[in-house]
Amino acid sequence: MPATLRSAAVAGSWYPGSADAIASEVDRYLEGAAVAPLPGRLVALVSPHAGLRYSGPVAAFGYSLLRGRRGLSVVLVGPSHRVAFDGVAVHARGAWDTPLGRAPVDEEVAAAVLAAGGPLVFEDAQVHAEEHSLEMQMPFLQRLVPSLRIVPVMMGRQSREEIETLAGALATALAGRDVVLVASSDLSHYQPAPQANRLDAIAVDHIARFDDAGLLARLEARGNVACGGGPVVAVMRAARALGADHATVLRYADSGDAGEHDKSRVVGYLSAALFASGP
Repeated sequence: MPATLRSAAVAGSWYPGSADAIASEVDRYLEGAAVAPLPGRLVALVSPHAGLRYSGPVAAFGYSLLRGRRGLSVVLVGPSHRVAFDGVAVHARGAWDTPLGRAPVDEEVAAAVLAAGGPLVFEDAQVHAEEHSLEMQMPFLQRLVPSLRIVPVMMGRQSREEIETLAGALATALAGRDVVLVASSDLSHYQPAPQANRLDAIAVDHIARFDDAGLLARLEARGNVACGGGPVVAVMRAARALGADHATVLRYADSGDAGEHDKSRVVGYLSAALFASGP
């Protein structure tokens, strides 16, 4: 397949449409995100993907851990909101264009993921064209990481088979590479804040305890847990195979904590880090 340039789909709506405005907003959120250095090697992040004004103050806590990194490849794993499909679609060639510039795809890493994933993991740039779940990670990544390279990966049905296959493919393809994984997910949607916060606390606890099996069981038992629950479980499993042995919750909030402060129908947001402890 030829290389594909993906144009920004939600710049000017979900986040600002100019580089200066993006930088100003991202910097403001980063200034409010005080995070102690991890006691080990960062392997993966869990990050939300709502409009920047809503989830950006939460996402900043995770992305602040990337300060000072250069030439980093980031594998972005998110859910598909726009296109229904089975399997896992990788944008494997070309680049993504946003107001902050052009981020090339790490084609070597993408090819390794495809090779390790079998028929369930395939190349398809088109299903990424209008999706926001991965694009909403770009303002922080492009602002913080010079010479950034990305591997965009989108899950379709988020079935157990897809989760297990993707986790194994990532673990095989990324072994020995200087790569950070990002699972893009919001938590529960459109419930009164007290109810949402109680329900979200259960999912957050599974992540904090690095309990991917428990989180997957909850996703399969009930709805409205996390729109990117499959990506989160797949990334947790891959991160463990890549050496991560601890998880830490950096920030939880809901959409009522930003914007108009409407607590009647909120969306939950989480920033968490998975890391390999020790020197």
